[in-house]
Amino acid sequence: MIDRVQGFFGFTRIPFGRDLAPSMLHQHHSHREAAARIAWCINNRAIGVVTGEVGSGKTVALKGAVSSLDPARFTVIYQPNPEVGMRGLYDRIVTSLGGTPKFHLAALAAQASSALAAEVDERGRTPAVVIDESHLLDHHELDAIRMLTNYEMDSTTPFAVLLIGQPTLRKRMKHGVLAALDQRIAISYQMPTMTKEETASYIKHHITIAGRGDTLFSDDAVQLIHLTSRGLPRSVNNIAWQSLIAAFTEEKGIVDESSTRIAITETHAPE
Repeated sequence: MIDRVQGFFGFTRIPFGRDLAPSMLHQHHSHREAAARIAWCINNRAIGVVTGEVGSGKTVALKGAVSSLDPARFTVIYQPNPEVGMRGLYDRIVTSLGGTPKFHLAALAAQASSALAAEVDERGRTPAVVIDESHLLDHHELDAIRMLTNYEMDSTTPFAVLLIGQPTLRKRMKHGVLAALDQRIAISYQMPTMTKEETASYIKHHITIAGRGDTLFSDDAVQLIHLTSRGLPRSVNNIAWQSLIAAFTEEKGIVDESSTRIAITETHAPE
């Protein structure tokens, strides 16, 4: 099916995929702002929080920001699953920096802290600890992350910390028990969804890099995709791709509102 859709529309690659190089990502406002803040935090060894709804493009913005960093100057340690707890995070830090994790938790925490400092002092590279899905961290784990940033009597931090998660993370940071961590946050950014114009530009961008420079989605189809997706990139991807399949099935050269309604019925059908 995928090959036939690609051939029917004359695509050189499948549009709306997730395997895009950073240089091929759509640069809408939310993406640019998030990527710029992430890069600033890493460059300044600061603590940052970037939040957004599911499918808003948080990880895509992170990918774009990291791609702009000089690997000779920065070491990014990415933890995609915070449910492994602090032991899992310490373990990833140590192994990412070339060490063998110690068994006892207290010793492992100290080892992780030392490894982060050594990356700066001995290798001249700034580490950046990035924790995705950070809204899943509990209060104890968030406070442990704050403790990890304590260095030289709290006068400096040798590495950056980025907490990426859903909007509930921002609310939890305001709890009194996390005041010490909240006060250290240098950047806090909530990613907005795309505007109608950005959704139209986003769809056109993905069609263009797939090999079609002409208009393939009607204005009514784009409007319906934007309203249904609420401007969330992942949802736009899903609906737009299903709309292409619907148009292909009916042998239409243009994705119109009718094709998009069929796609929405399929993608939003109750289970």
